[in-house]
Amino acid sequence: MSLSIGIQMDPIETIDINADSTFALALEGQKRGHILFHYLPQDLTFRKGKVLARARPLTVQRVAGAHARLGEPVVMDLGTLDVVLMRQDPPFDMAYITATHLLEHIHPKTLVVNDPVSVRNAPEKLMVTHFPDLIPPTLITSDRRQIHDFRREYGDIVVKPLFGNGGAGVFHVGPGDENFNALLELFTQLYREPVIVQAYLPEVRSGDKRIILVDGVPAGAVNRVPASGEARSNLHVGGQAVKSELTRREREICAAVGPVLKERGLIFVGIDVIGDYLTEINVTSPTGIQEIDRFDGSCIEGLIWDAIETRRAI
Repeated sequence: MSLSIGIQMDPIETIDINADSTFALALEGQKRGHILFHYLPQDLTFRKGKVLARARPLTVQRVAGAHARLGEPVVMDLGTLDVVLMRQDPPFDMAYITATHLLEHIHPKTLVVNDPVSVRNAPEKLMVTHFPDLIPPTLITSDRRQIHDFRREYGDIVVKPLFGNGGAGVFHVGPGDENFNALLELFTQLYREPVIVQAYLPEVRSGDKRIILVDGVPAGAVNRVPASGEARSNLHVGGQAVKSELTRREREICAAVGPVLKERGLIFVGIDVIGDYLTEINVTSPTGIQEIDRFDGSCIEGLIWDAIETRRAI
């Protein structure tokens, strides 16, 4: 089966080919004989009932500095493609939401991965709230009195922007931290949305586990251990990737969320687990497959393409 694939992502020229999950997907798709096109989110256009993009033919190879060859741009009707991979990085802002609205016009005739409606309705830090028995004590609010009450109750807390990504703007605030009020003032100045506040999980010192689910089924995991003196475990801020197996609790979490993800057309998802708690469900542009592949000798990108090809064959 040869499919025509549009890859909607940020500039491919600047990615880290040893870590980028979209690059791994492109390599595997090309290996399977699929025809690849690349375009930027800002290249999307809606005109006369069609969703268009100024796209370029793409070929990839695992050669640093020469990993992507792009042909001449052409305006394409995305409705004529078999699949569109929506893989640009957050932030999950109005530009991101607008892209989901545009791609909704072509899905499911053109299979958009992940389903744009479900992506729009599943922000990482909000979707988890539909699984209250799985998440740590959590508060989402703009009300400072509620935040202070939460801090008095739990003492040690983490404050995050509701629509942030990559660990940006995440603060661990201990019981005696005198910067707390100034921090809330800063959040008020930077963000219009409520903040999310959670009880601090000391288990994070042992790692924040990223688990990849493909069509609702766990495919592998990598533990991300924060660097000394750092509260965040994200790899790009110094977290160390460590080989990991799924615990019984993590399998229970996957069993609870997996069927919901599959039903919503969320084929490629990364969930984050700290200790016994689910903290995020990443549906926009999840990462981690290359790290897991290296540790486990697996090919998660192959599982993702299997799921896509199965859906296209129906």
